[in-house]
Amino acid sequence: MIESNKKKTKISKVINASDIGQFHFCSISWYLKKLGYKPQSDLIDQGTSKHKKLGNTIDNTKKYSKKSKLFKLIGLLFLILSSIVFIIEVIL
Repeated sequence: MIESNKKKTKISKVINASDIGQFHFCSISWYLKKLGYKPQSDLIDQGTSKHKKLGNTIDNTKKYSKKSKLFKLIGLLFLILSSIVFIIEVIL
């Protein structure tokens, strides 16, 4: 572990879900992180990389979901217009 460049501050009294998980896994690691030490591990780097990829996938899914809704609306409009044209041609 290396000491981070952050100024030493009092340990926060706020506990989040990530803190609980880290404390359960390794209470010493949790405590050192709270004191400002940063862990060094290839597994942490791999996990960070995977989280970034997952975040990009989620962002792309949101973007493509909006495009999908737009194309669905355009398709529906074409269906309505072609139905109107068909009805006019059959009736007239």
